[in-house]
Amino acid sequence: MYKTILKRIFDFVLTLIGLCLLSPLFIIVTIGLYFANQGKPFFFQERPGLNGSIFKIIKFKTMNDKKDFHGNLLSDAERLTKVGVFVRKTSLDELPQLINVLKGDMSLIGPRPLLPQYLPLYSNFQKQRHNVRPGITGWAQVNGRNAISWDKKFEYDVWYVNNFSFFLDFKILFLTILKVFKSEGINAKDVATTEPFKGN
Repeated sequence: MYKTILKRIFDFVLTLIGLCLLSPLFIIVTIGLYFANQGKPFFFQERPGLNGSIFKIIKFKTMNDKKDFHGNLLSDAERLTKVGVFVRKTSLDELPQLINVLKGDMSLIGPRPLLPQYLPLYSNFQKQRHNVRPGITGWAQVNGRNAISWDKKFEYDVWYVNNFSFFLDFKILFLTILKVFKSEGINAKDVATTEPFKGN
């Protein structure tokens, strides 16, 4: 019952409440990033969701679009704005994804939606992560987030798909709050963003 019906109901109700409570913070961050990113506070990107279907994820834009003399974007570390660093450190960049949850693209809890170009690189085992809706946070996020290897992330994702329940989702939600306050696992070691997945 929880897996087929109640999870979606809880997602919708909790997200609606969360958006109402967090709306002042949402507005403040939007204004800050509007000025930091030349009028572009939001970042839209295609991601694979349930059964690999593509949707557009919404995040706060933490990096500007500055380019070098040849017209190429600067490195991620160079493009991170001061406001963006704070937003990433506090995980506020994930906040707009609550809209994706309301739309049904995502769940509050589930494997994080990755990039479409990774789809052909997955093994049959790794493809199981798309058997549920992707989440804002998940089992891999509370067990290391970006500080763990890709293999370990996929292992955690597939374990969640095969074992999720109301109590596990509640545990992940609680642990996520603790992780946010501790700012743990946001970046991989010595890099500003996660290294891309290159296949098995």
